[in-house]
Amino acid sequence: MFSNIGVPGLILILVLALIIFGPKKLPEVGRAVGQTLKEFKKSARELTSDAIDDVKKETKDVSDTFTK
Repeated sequence: MFSNIGVPGLILILVLALIIFGPKKLPEVGRAVGQTLKEFKKSARELTSDAIDDVKKETKDVSDTFTK
């Protein structure tokens, strides 16, 4: 998604963010975005591990049925 932005695009985005939010508010906005991404990744990891655990449990149940 962001692979096509490049350095000039990032500089433009940073300048626009600086103009919109101002130099005092920009670190707070960055921190909030970082925390949001961190929580999203954590939730995605938990969902993935729960799904994998469910599949492993179902697979074990099926294999136990066939081995009896």
